[in-house]
Amino acid sequence: MKKYIVLFILFVLPIVAYLFFATGVNQFTTLPVITPQVSEMGQWKSLSGEVIQLDGKITVLGFAGYDIKKNRSNLFNLNQQVYERYHKFQDLQFVYVCPESTRGEIAEIHDKFSALTDMSDWHFVFAPDHEIRGFYDGLGLQGMLGDDLGTPNVFLIDKKRQLRGRNQADEYLEGYNTIHPSVLKNEMLDDFKILIYEYKAALKRNNNASKRKI
Repeated sequence: MKKYIVLFILFVLPIVAYLFFATGVNQFTTLPVITPQVSEMGQWKSLSGEVIQLDGKITVLGFAGYDIKKNRSNLFNLNQQVYERYHKFQDLQFVYVCPESTRGEIAEIHDKFSALTDMSDWHFVFAPDHEIRGFYDGLGLQGMLGDDLGTPNVFLIDKKRQLRGRNQADEYLEGYNTIHPSVLKNEMLDDFKILIYEYKAALKRNNNASKRKI
C-alpha cells in the first residue's frame, strides 16, 4: 500500500498540480476592457515640446492636478514600484496630464527624478483645464476627477486605446491608487503582467505563424 502512495505522490500528484495551474493561467491571460475606445489627447505637448500619442503604446495614464506637492509622493511610489521594473519594455510609456500653469513645478520634479532614474519613458503633457476635464470624462469612469483636476489613480490603456482593468461580477477595478504602494505592488502589477503577457503571447503566435509560412 505504501508503495502505491509513494508512486501517486511522485507521478500523479505533479501532473494534477500542473493541470490545475495551467488552467488558472489560461483563465487570466486577458485583462477585461473597461472603456472600448479612449480618445487621443490631441496636440498637447510635453516638457520637451513633443506631442505624445496613446495609439500603439501601452500607457500608464495619470492626472497630476494643481496640488503638485500632494501628488509628488504618489509619483514617487509609481516610479519605484512599477516604472523602475518595466520601463524598458518596448512600446510602454507613463503619461501624466497636467494643467498648463504647473509646468514649472513639474519641471522641478522631472529634474529630481532624472537624478534617480531614466526618465525617457515618462511624459508630462500640458493642457487647458476644460480640455483636461473633457478628456477625463471621455474615459467613461465611475470615479470622479478632483476639483484640482487631479486623482491619485492611474489607468492602464492598451495599444488599441482600450482602458483595461477588472470588470468581473465580484470585482470592479478601473484604476490603481498610487497613494498605497501595496496596491501598486499587488493589484496593479498583477494586471500589468497580464497585459504584458497578452502582447508577448500574441508576438509569439505571430512569429510561429511566420515560421510556418517560410
